[in-house]
Amino acid sequence: MPVPPAPPVSARIRKATSEAVGGLPRQFWWLWTSTLINRLGGFVVTFLALYLTTDRGYSASYAGLVASLFGLGSAIAAVGAGVLTDRVGRRPTLVAAQLGTALFTAVLGFTDGQVAIAVVAFLVGLCNNASRPAVSAIIADIVPAGDRVRAYALNYWAINIGFGLSAAVAGLIASHGYLTLFVLDALSTLVCAVVIFVRIPETRPDAPAARADEPTPGLGTVFRDTRFMAVVALNLLLALVAQQGSTTLAVDMGRAGITSTQYGLVIGLNGLLIVLLQIPLTRWMEGRNRTALLVASALFIGWGFGLTALAGSSAWFYAFTVAVWTIGEILNAPTMMGLVAELSPTHARGRYQGVYSLSWSLASFLGPAAGGVLLERAGGAAMWGACAVCGTVAAAGYVLLGRRPGTATAGTPVRAGQEPAGTEPAAAGS
Repeated sequence: MPVPPAPPVSARIRKATSEAVGGLPRQFWWLWTSTLINRLGGFVVTFLALYLTTDRGYSASYAGLVASLFGLGSAIAAVGAGVLTDRVGRRPTLVAAQLGTALFTAVLGFTDGQVAIAVVAFLVGLCNNASRPAVSAIIADIVPAGDRVRAYALNYWAINIGFGLSAAVAGLIASHGYLTLFVLDALSTLVCAVVIFVRIPETRPDAPAARADEPTPGLGTVFRDTRFMAVVALNLLLALVAQQGSTTLAVDMGRAGITSTQYGLVIGLNGLLIVLLQIPLTRWMEGRNRTALLVASALFIGWGFGLTALAGSSAWFYAFTVAVWTIGEILNAPTMMGLVAELSPTHARGRYQGVYSLSWSLASFLGPAAGGVLLERAGGAAMWGACAVCGTVAAAGYVLLGRRPGTATAGTPVRAGQEPAGTEPAAAGS
């Protein structure tokens, strides 16, 4: 019996593209577009540590302190914006956050003096992270459960398309002066706010009629959810490692004689690899054991940063280490976001997403300061070795969480078309 001919390459590409990006609501794609625009101009956070140490002449400890204050603002915003997302709405919270970020990013470029820079960096962090719970809640509102991991992966893809391009270009711009980076970052964030205001409607589900025996979920409800808080705690440990990529790594590379242009190209590899690999790896991840994916991601991230201790003054070896921990990011991000969305009750999504975001914010507060001090006082071997240890401990924690009774959602991902047990479907038409 003759074997039917294989479909042409163009047909296979169209089919793969349709499976990767098809079937998602139009509002999601406007959100995706706004994210891409914002990240294309997202220069400042990536280059802040390098700007403070090489252009302004401040110490690594001060750069770590400023990054930590940025993280402190982010931590406060994570919880506050999560509450506002549920109470006031997703759209107004997101627009206000973007407008504030644009304003204070521009101000930071003109600010002088250690205290003033630290204060404005705190305000940038406060506004910048206020958008995260709202974006995550919008995706959970409008995308069916079976497509959420794919939607979060696509949103993460947009972040890294922008990040990869902006990091590479920003290194060239920075060599002629850093002020332009701050101005362009502010302008892109302003455009993002306009797109959100014009194109993205409010998606907050209507609150159900209150029952006497069912109090409205509050922050206390989130913190008492031990299963969810275990996920947050493990993410915090891993986020402490990941945070070093935009702070301590820049200082270490600068000390090794790596130029700002080389740093931009090396760190831009992170975004480039995510752009190339996120979609095919997300398709490969479908139906695979969630615990195994989280364990693998923790080991890749921890030991990828650990390998930095061997880089010396080689930009190529730094690029290799970035490639290793980038694979871990690709595995971790959509898997974790899908799990958090499943664990979040419909009418408390903002609060749950805010507390999850808090783990990243605390990491951005604690990680730079700890990394800067450890690098300065103990050296690179101790700094990057600690990252490898943290990644290993996080991997062990994911194994224990996957075996914990009653934590089935940590084991196997939800199949396409299924709603996870214990959650409500997204509001129709939202």
